[in-house]
Order: sequence, then C-alpha cells, then structure tokens
Amino acid sequence: MTPERYRRICDTLDRRQPDLTVIMDGVHKPHNIAAIVRTCDAVGILDVHAILPNNRARMAAGTAMGSQRWVQVHKRDESSSVIRELQGQGVQVLAAHLSDTAVPYREVDYTRPTALLLGTEKFGVSDEAAAAVDQHVVIPMMGMVESFNVSVAAAIILAEACEQRRAKGFYDQPRIDPARYQDLLFRWGHQKIARLCDAEGVPYPVLDDEGQVKDSAALTALLRQRHSPDPEV
Repeated sequence: MTPERYRRICDTLDRRQPDLTVIMDGVHKPHNIAAIVRTCDAVGILDVHAILPNNRARMAAGTAMGSQRWVQVHKRDESSSVIRELQGQGVQVLAAHLSDTAVPYREVDYTRPTALLLGTEKFGVSDEAAAAVDQHVVIPMMGMVESFNVSVAAAIILAEACEQRRAKGFYDQPRIDPARYQDLLFRWGHQKIARLCDAEGVPYPVLDDEGQVKDSAALTALLRQRHSPDPEV
C-alpha cells in the first residue's frame, strides 16, 4: 500500500458516519442495490442492512452487494427486528413512504442517529414496516408519477442528510470506534493479508505510520508454514 493510498483510506474512514444507515427492505434488483450502496459510500455511510426476498432474486442481489468493498452490507431475514434493534440504540428510523402522516424529507433532523428504510421496487414499504418506523418522509413531486426510482430517492434523501451533517461538522473528525477503525483500516489497505488472517484466526498485524505492516510473529509463522515444502511430499 502506497503512502498516498494509506492517507486516502484514512481520510475516508475519518468521514464515515457510524450513526447513519440504510435499511433496504426487499430491494432486490442488482442495479438498484449497487446504486444505493454507491450513494451510501459517497455520503459516508459505513453499514447497510439488507432484507432480501427469499426467491431467485436473492442470489443476484447478493452478488451486487458482494461487489461493494467500502460499505459493509449486513444481510438480515426481516425488517421488524432490524427496526427494533436500531430504535433500541436511539436511532430514528425513517421510511420513504407516501402516507397521510408523511413529512417532506427536508423537514427532518438528520444530525440525529438516523436509519432510512427503503421498500421494494414494485410495492414500496410494507404495512408492517410502515407501522414500526418513527416517521414517514416524502420527496415532493412535480409531475404525474408518485415517486422516484428507489435508488434515486435514496440519493436525494441521503444528500440532504449529508449536507446537514456537513454543516454541523460531522465530517471534520473521526467518529468510528477506534478498534473498529483500525480493523477496517487493515481490511481496506491489505485485503489479501486480511483474508488470510481471517481464515487462520490470526490477529491483524499493527500498521506503521505509513500503512505498512509491522513485524508480526504470528503472521510470519503463518506465511512460513504456507510457503514451506510439504514434508510428506
């Protein structure tokens, strides 16, 4: 890893927002998933929760999520437990959902810990999820259609969240727990070594001030074992 890449990774981690997330509740088209995750990366989101339909679309959608390296996508079985879990952590859960109680998306305070829930492409937010969230938000429409494409809606709302947080200085200092910061720094900077350590249960080595791997006895022993001739051959 070059010093320039190391600094870029550190700068990106410094701007990550651990208390801003997205719940994709049944979004299953790969291009929509990829677009939403790309937007999440752009506004500094670290974690995304995905509830996938239990059908043939699940594999295609999972492939789209697996291609995203900079945002951690957590596959979940159903939305209610995710909503309750986040609410229990003090997170306001907002659903992009047209209803009698919905408010324009710009009227929400996104500097609070926030999760944005997005429903399926065809049917939108389910009745169960709509009843469980804290607030419904809408994007005012000026044409004949009632809503934007789900990935476009995500981008519009998250851009507002990003702007509010930027204005309050949320991107000016690291906000991730230090232990997780170091874990992600190593994973992002030394992907192959991280996979090897994960497979063998070896702790990640410490990095120096330029992002290079310091000497690790456990890692050195593992690499020697991997490259030594098989005595039985």
